[in-house]
Amino acid sequence: MAQNSGDVYRTPRRFNWPFVIGGFAFLSLAIMLWRWGGTVEDSLAYFDTARWVRGEIPLQALRAPFPYRLAVPALAAFLPGDLHNTFAALNWIFVTATACLATATVRRMGFGTLRALAAGLLVVLSLPTFWYAPYLLVDPGSVCMRMLFVFAVLTGQPRLALAAGLAATAIREENILLLGWLLVMRQVAVPQGLAALAAAAGWLVAVRWWLIPGLPHYAWVPNLGTVRALLDDTRGLLSLAGCAGLVLPLAIVGIWRAPPRIAPLRGLLVLMALPPLYAALSVRVEGRIVWALYPFLIPFAVSLGLPRRDAAVPDVRPLPTSRRA
Repeated sequence: MAQNSGDVYRTPRRFNWPFVIGGFAFLSLAIMLWRWGGTVEDSLAYFDTARWVRGEIPLQALRAPFPYRLAVPALAAFLPGDLHNTFAALNWIFVTATACLATATVRRMGFGTLRALAAGLLVVLSLPTFWYAPYLLVDPGSVCMRMLFVFAVLTGQPRLALAAGLAATAIREENILLLGWLLVMRQVAVPQGLAALAAAAGWLVAVRWWLIPGLPHYAWVPNLGTVRALLDDTRGLLSLAGCAGLVLPLAIVGIWRAPPRIAPLRGLLVLMALPPLYAALSVRVEGRIVWALYPFLIPFAVSLGLPRRDAAVPDVRPLPTSRRA
């Protein structure tokens, strides 16, 4: 294919990955240190889950549904040291890994060096990294596994996508939809998809009725009272606006310029927006609703300004070194 001068679809130059990873790690740590290891609202429930894993508090002290998201609190509990520091350090690693995966995804799509770096910076230089990631929450781990899932889907690695979907489900239960999407969209073989779905469902059942049984029942039901409270929750609305303020507008505009290869993310974005929307109408609204969608929004956001392509030109050219992101 002939390559025009300034073609944004050219194969990017080789990255200095140690420098890129170190830069993202330094930036994210500098941003997160201001609120390092905090425990408020949901984060206190995850902190108590980690303490329960360590045997410091009884099961009756836990509050559903947070203990059912067991993977990250358990990992933090098994690491030596103070729980505040180990949990926050895990989230720092997750944020850094998410930024690197976002950069690797865009780079492998052939968008160019600047757009690849911009994808990682959209992860790090964001309100969620400052406001939520330093707290003892499982969301950074969930976002990281979702970004790994997007990387696997867009680079044609179905087994990696299955692994990412399983890990994401172990962190937050709604991520089982990722595995269902893989199966419905025929991104993986039917036996493999069904096996992964069965394993994920088995994990959720085992956690709720075997590992952590007997917690009081909870139910999230949308109602008008909750919607009215959402409209009066100034702090929650500001959080939502702050987390959506840059990535979402860029993605909305960039979606019309995105190459066809990214098109599957549109349906996936709509699907994964349903659980947080339901939770918002049932409980409360906050910026984590949008943060959870960053992995699906960022590829569209960095598509802003791409030239429209005619049907005769092939799709974005992947890197020839396909196994080196």
